Amino acid sequence: MCADFDTRCGHDYASVGEVLPGERPVGGAARDAAEAPCEVFVDAAVLEAFAASRERFVETLGWLSSEAARALEHAELEECLERRGRELVRQLFQDSVDLRACCEERVEAVVGADGVARRTVERSHERALLTVFGEVTVRRLAYRQRGAENLYVADGELNLPEEKHSHGLRRLAALEAPKESFEDAREVIRRQTGVEIGKRQVEQLAARAAVDFEAFYRQRERTIEAEGEDDVLVLSCDGKGVVMRPEALRAETKQRAESSERKLQTRLSRGEKRNRKRMAEVTAVYEITPAQRTAADILPATEQERTAARDGPEATNKWVSASVTDDAATMISRMFEEALRRDPERNRVWIALVDGNNHQIDRIKKEARARKVKVTILVDSVHVLEYLWSAAWSFFTEADPAAERWVKEKARQILEGKAGIVAASIRRKATRLHLDATQRANADRCADYLLAKRRYLDYPTALTHGWPIATGVIEGACRHIVKDRMDITGARWGLEGAEAVLKLRALKINGDFDAYWRFHRAQERKRVHQTRYAGAVIPTRTSAT
Repeated sequence: MCADFDTRCGHDYASVGEVLPGERPVGGAARDAAEAPCEVFVDAAVLEAFAASRERFVETLGWLSSEAARALEHAELEECLERRGRELVRQLFQDSVDLRACCEERVEAVVGADGVARRTVERSHERALLTVFGEVTVRRLAYRQRGAENLYVADGELNLPEEKHSHGLRRLAALEAPKESFEDAREVIRRQTGVEIGKRQVEQLAARAAVDFEAFYRQRERTIEAEGEDDVLVLSCDGKGVVMRPEALRAETKQRAESSERKLQTRLSRGEKRNRKRMAEVTAVYEITPAQRTAADILPATEQERTAARDGPEATNKWVSASVTDDAATMISRMFEEALRRDPERNRVWIALVDGNNHQIDRIKKEARARKVKVTILVDSVHVLEYLWSAAWSFFTEADPAAERWVKEKARQILEGKAGIVAASIRRKATRLHLDATQRANADRCADYLLAKRRYLDYPTALTHGWPIATGVIEGACRHIVKDRMDITGARWGLEGAEAVLKLRALKINGDFDAYWRFHRAQERKRVHQTRYAGAVIPTRTSAT
């Protein structure tokens, strides 16, 4: 491009490709006509600016019309056109930013956040930008002052990232890294874009993409309308261990890991992973339309009851969140923030479903008191069932059908509100069978659990009001967000990568990724560019192109 091009580019380039007078605008019945080929005026200066792109396009046309191209099979033709097309689009991008650089006009007053005015202006300062089409060079004016960092107004207009990789590559990393390994994500990006980036760079891009997760959900003011007047708000939380690299473990876990003696040098044996994990805290908020049931609907005793069994309530408007850096107290507090966003007037019924973890229960109670909201806490019925099965093996041999009948009978009694009676009967049975301390250990543990959690086992009230009594939603969230990605063979996580993947997976499950990405780019503009200027405002040129 000629050196004095900027002296000849004072044209309204927004007019390129506009509908000519007399033609109908796009929209409604005019769409078909608008999509038809039409004559477009292109300024000669624009043609010059995109000369390199035009040359590549003509070269591609020439190649397509050659005997060599006509001799290719369609798959070979696809491959060649993909490569040539990608380079053509990269050149279009390059020519576009070159045109912006030529037309960039000086801003008279550029004052940094440090209060220092940049009075010296230099043209053609360069930086590299690796896009989804390939690498380009961005040239722009530099506003300088001795002893102060350079400022680039054009960088703010383009919302360029601090690193070399474009927001488009960052978005690809944010979409692919949560699906499979970072190495697999790297390969997907290479296949889609032709751009080679390292596995560590994919992890860093994913981490950068997730930094606005909490801010995104805090700024949402719109409440979610319940589908029915009596819809119930359900809160649930759980934890799932993630195998971490040694430096990413919490202090007490790291100490136990270092003090334990490994059986093998090259891999962890059974039980040794326990001291290599860090807990990922998972929370969920959702809504249900009450569906009344009885114990017979859940555990039918006869074929007639089984046929007449009613389905339980279904979850709607699910929101999930997960973190391996924040503790349970922080995550439960955010869970309440989401619930209050949905019910700021506290007019709805709130239910908290837990697996019996005392710390979770205590934190839920504390948050409920602090926020002056009534929350009914229920322990997951499936968790109770597991305790009953554990107790059963104190009384029955493995695979004894009588064990299944016994568990079903006791579980139904608990659903009918007889947890205390069941606990007493378990103890009596262990005593009547003259079991020693070892033999009756699981039975006593189950009885202790039922008595300790009895106040949270009010299933008759829950079933009468049509509330859920199982933690299927949070269990599913733990599986989808944590286990399916974090538990892949051989994975050892650092904090930054693990936290990013958890947040990005939550965004996808919540259906919020696109809205989040728009918010993230706006935050990047503020964080990377606006904060560099006085008043956090990027200076505006008098004549923009």
